[in-house]
Amino acid sequence: MSNTKQDRAKVAGGQDHEVKYEAARTGASKTEVKNAVKAAGNSRKAVEEKIKE
Repeated sequence: MSNTKQDRAKVAGGQDHEVKYEAARTGASKTEVKNAVKAAGNSRKAVEEKIKE
């Protein structure tokens, strides 16, 4: 399955590889990323904004 634009715009909090990728990309821990997904939803932009807070 190829990644689509829509797929890249979301972070699947239950997918370890996606959580690791976002954590490495933002400098946050995996726990912080998972908490941000729970609080802000799975939109990558919303997760990144939540992590910056």
